[in-house]
Amino acid sequence: MRNFHSSWQGTLSLLLCLAALPVLPLLAADAATPFSSGTTFVIFILIAAAAAISFMNLPATPCAAILFFAAHAAAWLLLAGISGNEGSAAASFFILLAAAWLLAWRCVSILSAIRVKSTADSYTLRLLIPVIFGVWIIIIWEAVTRGAGIPFILLPPPSAIGARIAGSISILWTDVQQTIFRSVLIGYIIGCSSGFVVAILADRFAFLRRGLLPIGNLVSALPIIGVAPIMVMWFGFDWQSKAAVVVVMTFFPMLVNTVAGLAAAGSMERDLMRTYASSYWQTLLKLRLPAAAPFIFNALKINSTLALIGAIVAEFFGTPMSGMGFRISTENGRLNLDMVWAEIAIAAVAGSVFYGIVAIVERMVTFWHPSIRGGQT
Repeated sequence: MRNFHSSWQGTLSLLLCLAALPVLPLLAADAATPFSSGTTFVIFILIAAAAAISFMNLPATPCAAILFFAAHAAAWLLLAGISGNEGSAAASFFILLAAAWLLAWRCVSILSAIRVKSTADSYTLRLLIPVIFGVWIIIIWEAVTRGAGIPFILLPPPSAIGARIAGSISILWTDVQQTIFRSVLIGYIIGCSSGFVVAILADRFAFLRRGLLPIGNLVSALPIIGVAPIMVMWFGFDWQSKAAVVVVMTFFPMLVNTVAGLAAAGSMERDLMRTYASSYWQTLLKLRLPAAAPFIFNALKINSTLALIGAIVAEFFGTPMSGMGFRISTENGRLNLDMVWAEIAIAAVAGSVFYGIVAIVERMVTFWHPSIRGGQT
């Protein structure tokens, strides 16, 4: 028994394969192009063989590679077979899809347990695991929408969204320039930098700290849909009003986090600086700002998503004939749901990239912090 170990995902995959046999075929009888017996056999072999291999005491890397290949090959065959047969999937189709998903789950579990020594392998694993999760969200989304015949107006499949993105590159690029490169970036820079400067002043002068922080809590509770039309009235319909909304949304998170971070330095360290007769600014630059760095980057990461949300929502209340919020609003009125989802997908990718850049800079700047040395983000 030393050559075998338990795998509940593999056990469930085998049980699901057995459960799918009595309810074959994979598609309804009226399907235009049903699965061939050879394709169905290959899907069963891929899932059953990989599930059996998951019980074997193999090295982690080849075992994960086998499970990865089998799970995604089976899913690809299932999705290829449902193309053109929307709404015709039988119960066995979804049962085998669940079995393939369990193999991918087992693959991710094995990858998560691998301990690597090199930095490159560590980054590869940290990227591969969430990619597998994301790919399977798309696979299940595609299979359910096409297999169950969900109306396009309710939820388009990812393939339709991808096709719309590929066919609307110029429009999407114009919207990204208007929303992200103008409204988001400019508002983000102004809001974060002004919040940081005011936090330094509030730390230096107690009356500012006691007066601004309660106001910050109040302003943070203001709804975007209330602030956005006011900014449009003040600054016009172009990107300036959207940038103003972003400034309002990002200013106070940076202020509150920076003030809290400046108070994070230990009393022993402060006493040591006073022993050396350090001035306020020397203590600030050499002790308190480094101690506040994790708090500052936390605010920057929070603001990276808040800025994008604020700019998109602000564009609902008046904008030129471009912008991600403008496009979502107008295309939703025309029931072009694939274009709406395309804009949402681009916004999600842009927000993730923005957040990732800030996180990478944080690791480079605060490499000395225990959370970074311990391998946490």
